[in-house]
Amino acid sequence: MKALLPLCKTRVAADGGAATLLRAGAMPDAVIGDLDSLPASARAQIPAERIHHIPEQNSTDFDKCLRNIAAPLVYGTGFLDPRIDHQLAALTVLAKRANRRCILAGTEDVMALSPPEITLDLPPGTRFSLYPMGPVRGESEGLRWPLAGLDFAPQHRAGTSNETSVARVSLRFEAPLMLIILPLAQLPALASGLLSAPEAWPARG
Repeated sequence: MKALLPLCKTRVAADGGAATLLRAGAMPDAVIGDLDSLPASARAQIPAERIHHIPEQNSTDFDKCLRNIAAPLVYGTGFLDPRIDHQLAALTVLAKRANRRCILAGTEDVMALSPPEITLDLPPGTRFSLYPMGPVRGESEGLRWPLAGLDFAPQHRAGTSNETSVARVSLRFEAPLMLIILPLAQLPALASGLLSAPEAWPARG
């Protein structure tokens, strides 16, 4: 998380994530969630006007944050490690909020939902994985194994353990359902690609 702090002028905590920010020496600009995991000791350190209680239980704290943040790009940390159920819930939110450009950073990997088109500048031989959150078809240039209009779906075909064959990779997808997964060191390249993408997916209800 400390590596992300300099990149983010505004720091929003998802519920108990506020305690993690405070331990890192950063005061949250906002705390959003149902507040069931925010320690009283942490809450006492945060100005009351920065705490936003959303009590409904039909969405995760990550979803509550992402749908209420207006920013060109959101970085999320603490959602990929260590619990697999929390990871899966976070990936569902990425697909649900496809109009929000967001990167999740873990200890080994970074991931984001691909926009309709994206170009990434990466060293040849970079591990490059794609995982579908539903039925989706795509095209690519610059991958060792091109997508070539193949049909992807969680129960049918994934695109994991691919790699880059040249220094620039271009992707196009027909639906907001494909996750891009890269090594953590490629976070700047993923951020640049998302910010430079010509369009985003439209908001869904």
